[in-house]
This record gives sequence, C-alpha cells and structure tokens, in this order.
Amino acid sequence: MMQHTSQFDKAIALFDELNRADPNQEIVEEKTYPKELLYAQRMTERLRVFAPDASEALQLAARCQHLCRWEIPRSTFPLGRKGYNQWRSTLRKLHAEKAGKVLTRVGYDQDLIERVQFLVLKKQLKKDQETQILEDVICLVFLEFYFAKFAEGHREEKVIDILQKTWRKMSKEGQQAAFDLPLTPRSVHLIQRALL
Repeated sequence: MMQHTSQFDKAIALFDELNRADPNQEIVEEKTYPKELLYAQRMTERLRVFAPDASEALQLAARCQHLCRWEIPRSTFPLGRKGYNQWRSTLRKLHAEKAGKVLTRVGYDQDLIERVQFLVLKKQLKKDQETQILEDVICLVFLEFYFAKFAEGHREEKVIDILQKTWRKMSKEGQQAAFDLPLTPRSVHLIQRALL
C-alpha cells in the first residue's frame, strides 16, 4: 500500500501545476488534457498497479518523468539517432533539475532529492531495481497509450525495431505485464512479430 507524506502531496500538486502549462493537448473521451499532465497521471496509475509498494522516491520520479518536456522541442536537435539521443539526454537533465527545485521547495532532504534525480536520469538501468521498475512503467505506459498511434505514422519495419528496443529495456516482470495490457489487435500482432 502506497503511503504519502504531506511533502509528497505538495510535490505532486506542484509537478501537476507545472505540467498543466503544457501547450500541447490530448483528447480522451471528449475531454481535453494538457499532454504531459495526462502522461504523469498515467505513470502514477501504472506504477500503482505494477509496483504497489513503490518507495516515495520512485512515486515522485514516476510523476515528474516528463516534467515540462515541451520546453525543449525535438526540432531543436539534429535529425537522426544521434540528435534524438542528445535530445533525450538533455530532457532528462531538465526533468531532474526542475524536480529538484520542487522537492527542495516542499522541504525534502538532499538524500531523497538526489535519489529522485538518480531515477529520473535513469542511472544504472538493469542494475538498480527502482530504475528498472521506472523503465518498465515508462514502457508499459507507452505500449498502452501511445504505441498504436505511433505505429500508424511509421513504416512497419521501424515500428518492429522500436518494439524490439523497448522490449530489451524491460525486465521479465515488465514484459509479462505488457501481455496483460488492453492493446489493439494490430498492436498485439506487431508485438508478436517483433518477438519472433
């Protein structure tokens, strides 16, 4: 059962306040949401299902995973894989820095702040259990809510390649959880192809 402190509730409220400013919108069931606010809420919900005993640091890291992401558009980096990786690395630093400011403001100690930043920066993936859980949740949220639309806009071979890379980043528990997601028939077909 996830426990919350008053600092935690204040931090979540401030994360959400920042993400509410996202100019990008997403419509779900005829309701419009700021894109990164919705993403953050989905991360929290998926973490609650996947790791109900998650630590406070991991819960905070999940909620601020894309904090103010729109501030650094993909178009500000070169095309291609190298530019994409530079963009993602720069984003992680932005999220960690902004999260640190929020966590300091609500009174968290330095150890917890550094732990949240460690997780947001995805340090020691495959070695640190909480970094791995966070990565699993990121992949599960992508597969459940964003993959079908992504697949529509790209060639099947590229989609298969992305799926294979996503699958390699996940733990066995994460991979198993993926099979329980409410995926479209096409998404299931593509995942099956990717795993051949």
